[in-house]
Parts: sequence; C-alpha cells; structure tokens
Amino acid sequence: MKRIKTSELIPGYVLAEDVYTFGGQLILPKGLVLNDRVITRLEFYSILSVRVEDEMNTSEIETEVNTSQETATISPEDISLSTTITQSKDYIEFKNNFDDTLEDFRSQINNVLESNSDINVDSLMGNTKALINQAKNSSFSTMDMLCNMRQYDDLTFAHCLNVSLICNVFAGWLKLSEEDTNILTLCGLLHDLGKLKIPDSIIKKPDKLTSDEYQIVKTHTVEGYKLLSAKNIDTRIVNAALMHHEKCDGSGYPFGLTAEKIDSFAKIVAIVDVYDAMTSARIYRGPLCPFRVIELYENEGLQKYDAYFIMTFLENVSNTYLHYQCRLSDGRLGKIIFINKNNLSKPIVKCGTDIVDLSKERDLHVDEIL
Repeated sequence: MKRIKTSELIPGYVLAEDVYTFGGQLILPKGLVLNDRVITRLEFYSILSVRVEDEMNTSEIETEVNTSQETATISPEDISLSTTITQSKDYIEFKNNFDDTLEDFRSQINNVLESNSDINVDSLMGNTKALINQAKNSSFSTMDMLCNMRQYDDLTFAHCLNVSLICNVFAGWLKLSEEDTNILTLCGLLHDLGKLKIPDSIIKKPDKLTSDEYQIVKTHTVEGYKLLSAKNIDTRIVNAALMHHEKCDGSGYPFGLTAEKIDSFAKIVAIVDVYDAMTSARIYRGPLCPFRVIELYENEGLQKYDAYFIMTFLENVSNTYLHYQCRLSDGRLGKIIFINKNNLSKPIVKCGTDIVDLSKERDLHVDEIL
C-alpha cells in the first residue's frame, strides 16, 4: 500500500481505502480500479492524494494505450478546424505572446516574493489585456486559442494565466462592467499565488504526506490571502485567493463556507479554476475533453456552485465547441453541429451521413475534441 498524489495517478491503480470529501461524503469505495473518469472525479473534488494497492490492474492501462493508438490514426481532414487554428498566423502570434506574458508574470511575482514589494497590477493587467485584445482582433476567440494550447507543464503560473483569460471571457458572458471585468481578470491571475508559499519539501515530496503536511498543502488559500491582503489591492482579488476552493453546499475549504458567505467573484473563479485544471494535460493523458468536464458539473457540481454562474458558464463554454471535430466513445469521428440546452454534455454530432443525438444515446459521449 502506498499514497499517490492525484496529479500523478494513472489508470490501473486500485484504491486501498474509501475516499471521502472534506465534508465526509463517500466519493469512491475501496477496491475500485482507477480509470480516466475516476481520476477526474478525484480532481473535481480537490482530493490531493489517495492510498492505492502495490499491484496494478493492467486492463485499464491497456485501454488507455488502445485509445492513444486510435487517436494516432486520425487523418488530416478529420482535424481541419484545429489544424486551421494552430497553423494560422493569429494563433502563432498569440502563443508567442502568451509565452512572453507568462515569463513576465513569473518574473514579476517572484520579485514580489523575494523583495516583499507591491504587486504592480497595472503592469500585470496591461500584459494580460494585450493578449485578450489580440484574440478579439483575430479570426478566432480566446477560447479557441486556449483550447489548442493545453500542454504547459507550469502548474501554477500557466494555470493562473489560463484562469485569468477564461475569467475575462466569462465576464463578457455575465455582461459585467469594464471595471468589474478587469477585477475578475486579476482575480483569476492571482488566485493561486498561495501555492508558491508551500515548501517544495512538501509539494514535491515523493513519499506519503503526514496529516500535518496534508493540512499545510490545503492552506495555500490562506497563504494567498495573507500575501495579497498585505498589498494595496482590491478586496475581491484577496477574497478570490482565500475562497476559490469553497463550495456553495459547504463542502469546500478552508472554512467550509456556504453560498451566502462566499464572495461572488470567488464563486466565479472556483468554476474556472476547476475547468482549467481538468482540461489541462496530465502525465498519463492529454487534456480532458471539455464535454466530460461539463458532464461532471451537471451530474455532481450543480449544488456546489452558484446556480446562475455555473449554468451561464456551462451554456456558453459548450457553445464554443460548435463545429469542432470530435471522437465519440465508440471510436466514430464526427462534427458537433448542435448543443442540447437541456443536456449540455450531450450535443448532436454528425458522423458521416449519420446524425447522432447523444442525449438519446446514453452510453455514448464525446471522448475527445479534435
């Protein structure tokens, strides 16, 4: 028996213990063989690590390998939209500017930590807005750009920049004022800075975390609050750092707050934080299909997030994938042609001459956006 960080799990591990939420709700039973969907549930519930058996079940590993081999046989015409985006001048320029913005963000924040200087929000916002404006003036949206660049290894800075950009898009969906949009964008950019205050000896520890160490990891929200509250910065940004792991039903952390006590902007960041983390690459797989994340929100997250915010997000984010090519769970390739408003994770897909309504095909789902 050993403890493995959720971020390092691969299909085939067997749970050696029951897994519960922070509020004591059973999520997964002992003896369950982990697969992609099960690991996704652990990420969704912010479970940092689990105990697994020493021996693995190889059937799940073989399934993942076979899936990868299927993906490799996709022909160029089946991925035309993604190819059109990634080979465009607009995308190449956006990606280069994203890399430059990311490096500047990392440099500015490291300087703040080393010298205890103020955070230059005008500079941070200026660089981020330049990226946003570039996407607005291109042939593709910010979501199109981000959908095609999900392989970054930087689990803090790149994640924060992604969340910031998606928060900016979300603000448009919510029809927020320009001032509120700028604040929400900064909330996303700075929400996870507390992770930089957790010692590497704990974050990168290869062995089982002690109970005390596990609690320290969870304090990154409080560390972010302490870091930002000492600066001349909007209260909503500080609250987003503190509360972005709180859930409306009281099952979150660090305080188990319920809906009425959670800052509205923290509620928004919480949704985007989980979405970006789950649609980013992991060591055993590429980015998780957005429709699988949407399905998890629909099945298990509607009580945990603000109803207006989560439904606005899901309706709009699902529509960003209209006309994208996809692969269904039975291996068929197709194009998403219609979003079912009453079942957002189950769009209508055209596969050759066949029209497949996934809301009526309960055993099928969109497995991959191409």
